[in-house]
Amino acid sequence: MTRCASIENSLLAALPRKEYLRLLAGLEPVTLTFGEVLYEPGQTIRHVYFPGSSLVSLLTLVDGHLALEVGLLGRDGVVGVPLILGHNESAVRALVQGTGTAMRMAAAQFLEEFELSPPLQQELYRYTHTLMAQISQTAACNRFHVVEERLARWLLMTHDRVKSDKFHMTHEFLGVMLGVRRVGVTKAAQALQKRKLIRYTRGDITVLDRGGLEAAACRCYEIVKDMHDGARAGPAVRKPQVSAAA
Repeated sequence: MTRCASIENSLLAALPRKEYLRLLAGLEPVTLTFGEVLYEPGQTIRHVYFPGSSLVSLLTLVDGHLALEVGLLGRDGVVGVPLILGHNESAVRALVQGTGTAMRMAAAQFLEEFELSPPLQQELYRYTHTLMAQISQTAACNRFHVVEERLARWLLMTHDRVKSDKFHMTHEFLGVMLGVRRVGVTKAAQALQKRKLIRYTRGDITVLDRGGLEAAACRCYEIVKDMHDGARAGPAVRKPQVSAAA
């Protein structure tokens, strides 16, 4: 089977060419813009998105207005996982945090294609498993790890998905993502910059030392990455992991 390796989104790229070409007829290229809300909690999911160069945060809301990031996805994933599990409403806010490309499909057509394609089902079930692992690990990380470690983890996850050493993110937005006050993000970013791991200027973050950033991050990053890589390679190579918070 010929795989579609040149496609931006890795889930679509993993499909056999015949399956992808059938899916392509219902896919629409779109640009997702920073700050755009794709879904709100309780809102009907009308489209599924396969990000390319864009980034999307999944935020859980508390008291209707306080938000905390529980999931981050880009070219590795799909926005609209509840549909795969038989639900047509979102439980979280899906917020674009990185402007870029994506492929979009109407929810009804996506469900039809999902029923017809075992390879698509396999890829999406694998991804759903890794996303659930990321969400649960993020919850533990937010509870047990210091801000500097969490920021390093978040920067590595973003770096993996944008495939670039430089991206734009304000301290205020990072505070929302990490669930801490802006001053906490500022101190953590200054500490990483002092160690020459990143450079931060007016919202522009540049990763200077990827290896050093990995050493500064908590184990949560490695746990989720190993699970994701294992899922992409197949079940035979998955390694059992123990949460740092266990």
